[in-house]
Amino acid sequence: MALPKKTIIKAGPGGFRGKFMPRKEPEHRINQYIRVPQVRLVGDNVTVGIYPTQEAMRIAQQLQLDLVEISPQADPPVCKIVDYNKFLYDKKKKEKEMKAKSKSAELKEIRFTPGTDDHDFDFKARHAENFLKEGNKVKAYVQFKGRAIMFKERGELVLLKFAERLAEFGQVEGLPKLEGKRMLMVIAPKTAKKKAPKETE
Repeated sequence: MALPKKTIIKAGPGGFRGKFMPRKEPEHRINQYIRVPQVRLVGDNVTVGIYPTQEAMRIAQQLQLDLVEISPQADPPVCKIVDYNKFLYDKKKKEKEMKAKSKSAELKEIRFTPGTDDHDFDFKARHAENFLKEGNKVKAYVQFKGRAIMFKERGELVLLKFAERLAEFGQVEGLPKLEGKRMLMVIAPKTAKKKAPKETE
């Protein structure tokens, strides 16, 4: 009669007992799952530089934190010493905020006619400025009625003038194009430009 097989529970490779022991495949390689010989450490709580992986693990253990591989494609891979649970929480929080921001953005429509007067033009341009500041796209279009389609050049001039007026707040995604009895153009909000770091002497 064959004896029942024994169930053997093995310790983690390398015997390193980090603060975070994942039950499933983690999103990043951490602690004992980082198998490269050396890593580049970055972060606020360490001296930035290249370390043997075992040394980096020892530092993480001393700080009661986790060694997390954040750029596996780099040579050597870039790692950070952090609380992995907090790291994942902050990452998911940022992704959620970005998703919510992208969902809240809308496409606002501004309608013109080939004979739109200056007062009406300025009124609609101010509205469009506010839409762009709020992160919304603006679809501006000129509506042609009946024989007014013969004056499509006027419609194009209105849209180009509109784009020039909003140049500080948005950028045109394409030249005005005619679709049926409408000539339209989409203006997207400008993303805030990061300030270039000041050069140190």
